[in-house]
Amino acid sequence: MSEQQDPQGMTRRQLMRHSAWFGAAVVLTVAGGEVISHVAGSAGSADAAGAARPTLRFAQISDSHIGFTGTANTNVTETFTDAIGQINKLGYTPDFVIHTGDLTHLATAEQFDQVKQMMTGLNTPHIFTVPGEHDTIDFGSYQRAFGAGTLGDGWYSFDTAGVHVIALVNTLNLKKLGHLGADQLEFIKKDVASLSSDTPIVVFSHIPLFAMYPDWGWGTDDAIQALSYLRRFSSVTCLNGHVHQLFTKTEGNVTFHSGTTTAYPLPKPGDGPAPKPLTLPAGKLHDALGIREISYTKGTDALALKEQVLT
Repeated sequence: MSEQQDPQGMTRRQLMRHSAWFGAAVVLTVAGGEVISHVAGSAGSADAAGAARPTLRFAQISDSHIGFTGTANTNVTETFTDAIGQINKLGYTPDFVIHTGDLTHLATAEQFDQVKQMMTGLNTPHIFTVPGEHDTIDFGSYQRAFGAGTLGDGWYSFDTAGVHVIALVNTLNLKKLGHLGADQLEFIKKDVASLSSDTPIVVFSHIPLFAMYPDWGWGTDDAIQALSYLRRFSSVTCLNGHVHQLFTKTEGNVTFHSGTTTAYPLPKPGDGPAPKPLTLPAGKLHDALGIREISYTKGTDALALKEQVLT
């Protein structure tokens, strides 16, 4: 495979991966070395950073749960299709799309094939994925469908437009919390060792890399060690799915963004004994499948957030 660069600076080898993204779309951009994000379908989203086209623009989808049957969403295929359509109406072509896991509900070969076929409808040149815990029910089927070009148990990284992107797998060898493991931790350490500290870093995984709600398994037991390799970088953005709701947390130079879902809502942390699919009143499902707009202006201290429901 040739190492020829594409217009955004990714090598073809680095693009030999798969993925997709979620029910309403957080759109991240990079301009002037800063990670910026804005929302699919929102006013001004095409060029929120200013008149000049951002260096990099991409979208995230999560938790499509193709194959789910239940009252919380009787047609997850339709809502995933809505999400794909929303991304295709951004007003520009995203440089790539990521799917942060639980592509399927039961990890059958047929469900993986359906997701893969559906995502061919995304108007983007590249799609990247990581597996959710539902996808690892049959991890071999996930790897056959989406594992081409990955390392170890499905992790990988690539560079594009001056940004370093790392895809992590924390849904294997689960006890209660997410888990990366020694091999993947060593991969992260070596992967970033030669990078300049001013390189913007984007990390995506299924389970949060922060302790969102450990009683429900909403955290990763060895994330602190993984993040220790990233503390020297001026801008680190971590994206995850799994929790089916929007949430943002900042710790120093690291900002965590939990994404919503295209399938069904889950309760807020602590509401009930376990995170079970919520069945909402008729007509309210799309209100729970939301999108978030996030913008960053260089020279300011805080992110600006704007949220929208799935249209």
